[in-house]
Order: sequence, then C-alpha cells, then structure tokens
Amino acid sequence: MNFNEELRDRVRYAEEVVIKNAALPEEGYQKTVLSAMNYSLLSGGKRLRPVMMKESCVLFGGDHPCLEAFMAALEMIHTYSLVHDDLPAMDNDEYRRGKKTTHVVYGEDMAILTGDALLNMAYETAAQSLEKCGDDPVLLLRAVRALKVLAVKSGIYGMVGGQVYDVEAEDKNVHLSEDSLLFIFRLKTGALIQAALMIGAILGGADDDAIDTMEQVGEAVGIAFQIQDDILDVNGNPKVLGKPVGSDAKNHKTTYVTLKGINTAAKDVEGYSDRALDLLHTLNVKNEFLEELIRFLINRDR
Repeated sequence: MNFNEELRDRVRYAEEVVIKNAALPEEGYQKTVLSAMNYSLLSGGKRLRPVMMKESCVLFGGDHPCLEAFMAALEMIHTYSLVHDDLPAMDNDEYRRGKKTTHVVYGEDMAILTGDALLNMAYETAAQSLEKCGDDPVLLLRAVRALKVLAVKSGIYGMVGGQVYDVEAEDKNVHLSEDSLLFIFRLKTGALIQAALMIGAILGGADDDAIDTMEQVGEAVGIAFQIQDDILDVNGNPKVLGKPVGSDAKNHKTTYVTLKGINTAAKDVEGYSDRALDLLHTLNVKNEFLEELIRFLINRDR
C-alpha cells in the first residue's frame, strides 16, 4: 500500500462529500453568511475526521446510507470551532489554512454568525439524512445513536467543555498542571476524533465493546494530535502550516511543550499513538490504512 497516494484519494473523496452535502448557493438576504460559510468550510483543511469516520465504518465491514451526511456534519462542526477559535476574543489569529481567517474577511459579527450557522447546518444535515434509512429499523437505530454521539462529543461534555476550561484558564492566567492540560486535550481536540471513530463504528454495525474501544482509541489519538500541534506551534514552518507559529507563546498559554519540554513531548506523542494502535489490535477486525493514518499523525508537519 502506498499510504500517501491512498491518503490523497481518501482526502479527495472526503472533500467531494463535504462539497456535495455542505456547499450552499450564495443567494438571498442571507448570502453574506452563506458566502462566509463556504469560505470557511471549503478553504482547504486536512479532512482527517471524515476520513477517520469512513475508515472506522470500513473497519467493521459496513456501510450506511447516512455515512456521508455524518462525515460532512462533523467537518462542519470542526470548521465552526475553528472560526470561533480564531476570533479576537479567543486566539485572535489572522490566518487559517493559508488564508485570511473568517473574521478578518467578513468581520467579527459575521464570523460569529458563520460559526453558529455551520453548527446548526451540521445537525440539519445529519438529521435530514435519517430519511435515507427508510423502513429499516436497524439502520435507523444506528443513525440515531450516531446523532447522539455527534451532539455529546461536540457539546459541553465534549469539545465545548474543553474550550471553556482552556479559555477560563488563559483568562485567569492559571498555570495548568499535566492533568488539567490533558483534560483540555481530551475534550477540545479528542472529542471530535472520538466522534469520528465512534460514529463510523456505530454506522458500520460494531457492537458496544468495539464502540467503547474506538472511543478510547480516539482519546489517545486526540491527545497525540494536540501535543503534536503544540510542538508545531514552536518549530513548525508557517508556510507549511498555513498560519503563524508562536501564537501560544504570544497568548502566554501553558502548553505541553512549556510543561514538559519538546523532547519529552515528542516521545509522548509516540507513546499515545502506540496506545491507540495497541487498542486497535485488540479488535477482531483490521484496517491497515487506519493504522497507518494514526502513525502519520505523529510525523505530520501541519
């Protein structure tokens, strides 16, 4: 298997899924926010979460008529979180994916509304797809369970909860401990990766034990991903990243690197990635590409 070629193919497919399910005509009185939504959602991105969702579904030998809608919905939620994260009240970043951030192009007020619109559109997209289940109670039950995971992992006990504690700690200039930092990582970053893997497993027909395992895999991958993000904010290439480095230092944030040093951080990325792979190997099913994707995350440069 040529991993890089396989990854490009899967990312291309995920991009097509997002465009098909989420790109909206920029017309009517709402055309400004529709333009901002398209700008935010379609301006590039790794599309790792929808790829992970698809591969998790494949891992369990399944497919589902709602899968593509959930892939697009999760990417909309991820994008809304980035739009809000870039706002002046948050990280105040001017570049994302090599382009001006949404609030710079459309204004802070419209960026807030864009994030709101993307979040609501995500649930519209996922909920409307339930009609594709027809009269099949098994498919419908899987889709409803997937919708619940999407909501919980995106909310106060998921991504938003991690953001809340992250912002509060920064505002109060709290020196975070390793435990509190890992709490933020599990929720702020890990929750949507968990959602990707769990929803894919649910739609693919996995049993409860396997879904729980995928949740643990997602947690380990999410922590590894965020630690690597902290590393890249120190020594990454802005041209490759598509955004400036050093924003954490600028905002006086406690990061995994400031807490443990860059060498230990790099070792821990590998350790959490190994844990994710070990958990995958406890399952009776195998997806070579998904394993390689997890390995890829520890060496990514953007």
